[in-house]
Amino acid sequence: MKKHAVAVLAMAIAGTASAQEVVRIAHVAATSGPVSYFGKDTENGARMAIEALNARNPVIAGKKVRFELVPEDDAGDPKQATAVAYRLVDSKVNAVVGHQTSGTTIPASKIYYSAGIPQISHSSTSPKYTQQGFNTTFRVVSNDEQLGRALGRYAVKEMGVKRVAVVDDRTAYGQGLATEFVKGLKQAGGATVVAKEFTNDKATDFSAILTKIKAARPDVVFFGGMNAVAGPMLKQMKQLGLNAKMMGGDGICSDEIHKLSGGAMADGQVVCAEAGGVEASGKPAMDKFRADYRKRFGIDVQINAPYAYDAVMTLADAMTKAGSTTPSKYLPQLARTQYKGITGLVAFDKRGDIKDGTLTLYTFKSGHRTMLAVTR
Repeated sequence: MKKHAVAVLAMAIAGTASAQEVVRIAHVAATSGPVSYFGKDTENGARMAIEALNARNPVIAGKKVRFELVPEDDAGDPKQATAVAYRLVDSKVNAVVGHQTSGTTIPASKIYYSAGIPQISHSSTSPKYTQQGFNTTFRVVSNDEQLGRALGRYAVKEMGVKRVAVVDDRTAYGQGLATEFVKGLKQAGGATVVAKEFTNDKATDFSAILTKIKAARPDVVFFGGMNAVAGPMLKQMKQLGLNAKMMGGDGICSDEIHKLSGGAMADGQVVCAEAGGVEASGKPAMDKFRADYRKRFGIDVQINAPYAYDAVMTLADAMTKAGSTTPSKYLPQLARTQYKGITGLVAFDKRGDIKDGTLTLYTFKSGHRTMLAVTR
């Protein structure tokens, strides 16, 4: 009799487990390679969201669900990114958060679109991503048009810059950002681009281009690229006696740049902008997230972890409101979402760009990022 009771109980438990739907949300970023600290940061943010969702014992359309994170590494490489995208499509994930860089997000987005799988990038800023006409592509940060132009205007109007050298790393992100920065300079008026050079995202020796730039006597070197290149470039600027400030986007906007410069970065030398940022009313929620993140992982947030968190939460909210985890059924709800996240209101325009996105300007003091202003 006891054996029968145990068997019945086991069957009941198995039935309950099978009745619980598993919702698989992938997170893709470079969790290996030179910018892995960014990728691990956003993966952590996505993981926190999954854990928070499951702690609520979520129900969608009257059915218990369990959210599961599917972490993938694209190493910041476009070929690896497309291989990952095909693998995720084959495994029938319910949604994708990522990729991290524009150079990986754009080729992967075509694959998700063909499969009808919604994709929210937490950090890719190239305008090309949402200009492809794909109804599955979204982002929760401002794009390079907004960010680059804001930096250009700030350089002229707030910093009084007259002479600018522009360097990019030939990636979709770096080139796009540099192009928009120059447009911002022209809009503001009064500044001249005295040198234009380029490198690549794996380079370590910049002596040739920096020697040319030094001869042009710029007030600012604008760099379109990532910390892994910007840090060593700052070190070599100091060695060459090139006493100019550096400006750039969110790719150079974390404390990692100080370490990568070997301590060569001077206080106030670097001015950067992050796509996103919260105004005064959103600060308590962001402070709590940062404290919770530190408690959970033992490290501080880099940049985009809160945006990865909000991306996951926005997807879950759309599924709940649509009453379905099937991509084709919740996609229309996602397109018209009005989700109040820790980074602010998540709402998308017709291209999938965040509406009325914020930008935050920073500099660095004693190796640590210090906020200058939040703007739109």
